[in-house]
Amino acid sequence: MHRVLTTADHHRMPWRNGGGTTTEIATYPPRAALDAFDWRVSVADVSADGPFSRLPGIDRVLLLIAGAGIRLTGDGHDVELRAAYEPYAFRGDDAIDGRLVDGPVRNFNVMLRRGRARATVAVVRAAGERIPPAPHRLCYAAAGRHECVRPGHPPQTVAAGEALLIVADAADPALPFAVNPLGADAVALVVAIECP
Repeated sequence: MHRVLTTADHHRMPWRNGGGTTTEIATYPPRAALDAFDWRVSVADVSADGPFSRLPGIDRVLLLIAGAGIRLTGDGHDVELRAAYEPYAFRGDDAIDGRLVDGPVRNFNVMLRRGRARATVAVVRAAGERIPPAPHRLCYAAAGRHECVRPGHPPQTVAAGEALLIVADAADPALPFAVNPLGADAVALVVAIECP
């Protein structure tokens, strides 16, 4: 199964503490609640300093995709994320505060229920990249447009803000595919997810 998820497919929700909003791109199982997903990919717009939500049993990967940066402190963390597209992994169990460096930021988030999903995140820019097989893969166009080329399928264009979700099944087995940026400033974030 594969599907391009447009911005109309995304689910936007405000944070309870008023410090930002989350745009949910995809979850597995589809539309699973926060206490029931195996994995979740989203984009967060952070407009104020404050604590991150505690998510026991969840492993997280965060990448800054816009803004001057954010500093994460607490539970052994003291890191300033200023460079875009550099993955930072941490446990949702940790008590972490986020402090904005200079104004709002946008973050790409991968959440994985420990013991039920694990993932790698590849950053594709400048040149095309071959993405190895995995049961679940999501290619998010963080900037610019990309062409995704899969064996046995016509090429698919993924516009900025959209994502291509690929879930392997009997009719559409997990095979490598290529992600080709269609511009000098195009950046794709490709999440390959295993569900042991």
